[in-house]
Amino acid sequence: MGERVTQWILIAGAGAAVGALSTAAIMSIRSRSKQRDGYVRSLLESNGAAGGGAGSNIRPRVVGSSDLLDDEVVSEQLTRNIQFFGMESQKKVTESFVVVIGLGGVGSHAASMLLRSGVGRLLLVDFDQVSLSSLNRHAVATRDDVGTSKALCLKKHFSMIYPECQIEAKVQLYDPSCEEEILSGQPDFVLDCIDNIGTKVALLAACVRRGLRVLSAMGAGARADPTRIRVADLRESSYDPLSRAVRYRLKKDHGIEGGIPVVFSLEKPKAKLLPFQASKEEETPSDYQIVPGFRVRIIPVLGTIPAIFGQVMASYVITQLAKLDFQTEPIVNLDLDHYRVLHHRLLEHEELIYGSAEQVLVDAEEVMYIVKELWHGRSARDQNLKDTGRKMWRSVSELMLVRWDKSKPAGVSNLILLKFNEADAHESTTLDRIKEEEPEFYTMVSHVLERAEAEFIL
Repeated sequence: MGERVTQWILIAGAGAAVGALSTAAIMSIRSRSKQRDGYVRSLLESNGAAGGGAGSNIRPRVVGSSDLLDDEVVSEQLTRNIQFFGMESQKKVTESFVVVIGLGGVGSHAASMLLRSGVGRLLLVDFDQVSLSSLNRHAVATRDDVGTSKALCLKKHFSMIYPECQIEAKVQLYDPSCEEEILSGQPDFVLDCIDNIGTKVALLAACVRRGLRVLSAMGAGARADPTRIRVADLRESSYDPLSRAVRYRLKKDHGIEGGIPVVFSLEKPKAKLLPFQASKEEETPSDYQIVPGFRVRIIPVLGTIPAIFGQVMASYVITQLAKLDFQTEPIVNLDLDHYRVLHHRLLEHEELIYGSAEQVLVDAEEVMYIVKELWHGRSARDQNLKDTGRKMWRSVSELMLVRWDKSKPAGVSNLILLKFNEADAHESTTLDRIKEEEPEFYTMVSHVLERAEAEFIL
C-alpha cells in the first residue's frame, strides 16, 4: 500500500512538473507571439498601411534587404522557402528587384506570389482600375477596392502581407516614352502581363535591347484546361494566337525572332470575343476606349486560368532568381507511333553495327523520354530553336538514336539523337577525338547524359 502511495505521489509530481514546463512553454510562446504581433503592427503603422484606404499614400519602409533574413519574423514567414532553397539561395530572392507590368488576373497573382516568396523590391505598373467584373480573377482585390487603381490596390494589400518589401506603385500605361522610368535601376526580372499587342511588343523589345531578363504571359482568356499551360521560348508557342501576333510584330519591327520565355496554353480558345454592343446607334467601339488603340470587346475569362498563369510565372522567376536549375517540358507533340519508329530504327542500327540488339536497354516509352526530355526532338548537334512547329516534325523523320559511348550498352544515359549523316560520322570517330576537336559539344552531351543518369538513378 505504501509503495502504491509513493508511486502516485511520484506520478503526480512528474505530472505537475510536466504541467509547469508546458505552462512555461506556452507562456513563452504567447509572450513571443505578442512581441511579434506588436512588431508586425508597428511595421504596418510605419508602412502607412494600418487603417489606410485604397488610395492612401503608403510609404514603403526602407529596409536593408541583405539583413531581412536575419529578422526573426521575416525568417519565420519565409521558413518554408528557406527550407526549400537553402539560406543562400533565398537571400538571392530577398535581395532581388522585380518589375511587374500589367496587374490584372495574371499580373496580380504573379506579383502576389513574388511578394509571398520574399522578393525584396517590387515595382508594380498598371494604368487601369479594379472593376467588379475583375474580382473573379484578381489575386487580392475586394469590393471595397472597386474603382481604385490596380497598382495602389496591390500595394495596400501587399504592405499587410510582407511590410518589409519595398513596393513602388505606378499608375500609368507603359509605352516607349516611359521606358527609362520603368526599366531603369537594373531589375533582376521583368514580368510582362500586358494584354495589348502594341505595348507588349514595345516592352519586350526594350527588355531585349537592354539585356534584361523578361518573362511574358500570352493569352489566358477563353481557356479552361490547366494541364495545357507551358513555359517555352516564344518561337515554340505556335498554338497561341496572341503569341503568333507578338512574334510577327517583334520580327517585323525589331528583328527579334525568339529568345524570350513565355507562358502560354496549348489549348485552343474555348470562346470568342463578345460582340460590341453600343448603347446608342451612333456610337463606335473607339468611343469606349480608355486608351486609344486598346481592345474594347471583351474576352470571356475563367478566373482560374489567369491565376495559374500568374502562379507559373512567379514560380519560374523565383527559381531563376534562386538559381535553382530545372528543365521546362519541351514542346514536342509526337505521338507514340513516332517514338516506336525511332525505337525500331535503333534496333535495326544495333543489329547492323553490333551484330545484335541485345544491348538495347530501352523501350518505346524510354525513347520518348530521351527524344523529348533530353534532346527536345532535335539532333544533339542542333540544340537551337529554329525548327519549330511542322518544320520540326518533318525533321524527326531524318533522326535516329545511336550510342554516345560505343563501349557501353544502348541505355537511357548513353543514347544521343542525330541526323542520319551525323550518325554515320559519329560511328566512324571516337569519344577522345570528339573531346579533343569539339570540347564544347563533348561537354554539352556529357552534361545531358549525366542528367539522365541522375533522373533514372542509374
